Amino acid sequence: MDIFDFLTMLGGLSLFLFGMNIMGQALERRAGSNLRSLLGKLTSNRIIGLLTGLGITAVIQSSSATTVMVVGFVNSGLMTLKQAINVIMGANIGTTVTAWLLSLTGIDSTNFFVQMLKPSSFTPILAVIGVIYYMFSKNTKKNDTGLILLGFATLMFGMETMSVAVSGLADVEAFRNLFIAFQNPILGMLAGAILTGIIQSSSASVGILQALAVTGQVSYGAAIPIIMGQNIGTCVTALLSSVGTNKNAKRAALVHLSFNVIGTIVWLSVFCIIKVLFNPVLLSQPASLVGIAVAHSAFNILCTMLMLPLSSFLEKLVIFLVPDSKDAEDDRLVELDERLLTTPPIALKRCREVAADMFTCSAKALKNSLKSLDKYSSKLAENIREKEERVDYYKDILSSYLVKLSTHQISEADSAEAAKLLKIISDFERISNLAVNLLESAEELKNKDLHLSKSAENEMNLLIQAIEEILNLTQTAFMKNDLDAAEMVEPLMQAIDTLKEELRTRHIQRLQREECSIEAGFVWTDVLTNLERISRHCSSIARNVIDISLEDINLHEYLRNMRNNNETFKENYLLYLNKYSPESVETQTA
Repeated sequence: MDIFDFLTMLGGLSLFLFGMNIMGQALERRAGSNLRSLLGKLTSNRIIGLLTGLGITAVIQSSSATTVMVVGFVNSGLMTLKQAINVIMGANIGTTVTAWLLSLTGIDSTNFFVQMLKPSSFTPILAVIGVIYYMFSKNTKKNDTGLILLGFATLMFGMETMSVAVSGLADVEAFRNLFIAFQNPILGMLAGAILTGIIQSSSASVGILQALAVTGQVSYGAAIPIIMGQNIGTCVTALLSSVGTNKNAKRAALVHLSFNVIGTIVWLSVFCIIKVLFNPVLLSQPASLVGIAVAHSAFNILCTMLMLPLSSFLEKLVIFLVPDSKDAEDDRLVELDERLLTTPPIALKRCREVAADMFTCSAKALKNSLKSLDKYSSKLAENIREKEERVDYYKDILSSYLVKLSTHQISEADSAEAAKLLKIISDFERISNLAVNLLESAEELKNKDLHLSKSAENEMNLLIQAIEEILNLTQTAFMKNDLDAAEMVEPLMQAIDTLKEELRTRHIQRLQREECSIEAGFVWTDVLTNLERISRHCSSIARNVIDISLEDINLHEYLRNMRNNNETFKENYLLYLNKYSPESVETQTA
């Protein structure tokens, strides 16, 4: 092997790693919309969790990426530690798919159909299709599909280039001696762990081992311990991703390490015992590409069979190694974890959950401020202001996170939802601000000892009832993605708008009859304006909920048609108009 073979090998290795990287990223984006539903189906059931981890890793071709996602999910509260353990076990089996794909390069036959199974035969076709999809399509999903095909073609071309370049090593004495040294299981295991730790991918590490196997110098006795060590080395990525996370996320990363270390110790011990007592002839034979794939799969399946019944033990072990802190603040959940940005659909799902918490906080502030108009207390006022500050905090972290998310390659649907979510959280924040405005009106009434007339109080209570109803409908629409509730918001908002104009006219008439003081009248007008603004923000939220669910429609055209042509809208509008009619207040007053 001369310097030119060495340079060729480096080029092949670079293409191999680059192809694996871009293929994995594109697969992750392409499967992203399904990752959300897979996550939603997770339960504490061991088998379902195991199959979920296996499925996700088989799709995105990286157990490291899956484990990093799991660490992020646990850190964000999307997944429990118990669920994470089962998913991590499944990920270890799912990662063996890559070795089987790479083993196709070892096919040797003159049969046309068998020859077509060789990557060197079909990857050029995939590369051409990939280039067409990537360069000539404006659809992001097709772009990602093109990148998957290009990444796979690059990966396989790199593998072929490496195999050809290292074939000359068969005649190099030092290379033979190196793998003779790896006949020592401990050295082989350490070599596999170090190599995988450096490149942070067990799939890539197994691919490199398969490329070296074409020299005929890699025996099964040397390959199997290296494969075992690769499982330990791949834990580096998850451990690095757990830096700065909460305790449960650190435990999830430690589960990955513990699982692989315990599995390696047990099966390496069994391997050594078999080697010493029986010394099978197979161990001294040259390893084939398919043989390495079989060994990789068998080892990971055996580890899972060993550890799956002991998942509760693993959970207790990592809790013992990373104990709970006496200071509760140390264990608080991180609201939005940037690790989730690598899987935009999951990051968006988390944003929606945090936005739901934000809306709950904003709604509580509003409901308390409505109470304060009738029964003011300093404790209630403090609670309202605390919640308003909390809502501001939510808006800050959500806005910055959604902006970061938009810089990643995400689907058009996810991009549209992120933009709508930004508008929605602005409405949440405005509702909490208006809640403080209402509180200030209540404080002005109390501090200046002002009193509204009986009819003004009844009218205000009527409007408050309408506001409470539109708030509840809006919460149902957003929290449950309930389009029926969302469609009820718009006619109620129109009814509140009509009611506000009617109440404003009645107030002016009371001022003319001197039934209400001018100073109290100013406060009443402020309350009226703030309540009407709240209904408009609720309407904006509901419209965006509809827009997200019906992403292919023109929202403004939809609303215009609904108001002008929709009989149901008109019926609901009239229903609310009668329900919150000022005449009912006059009857109560009389």
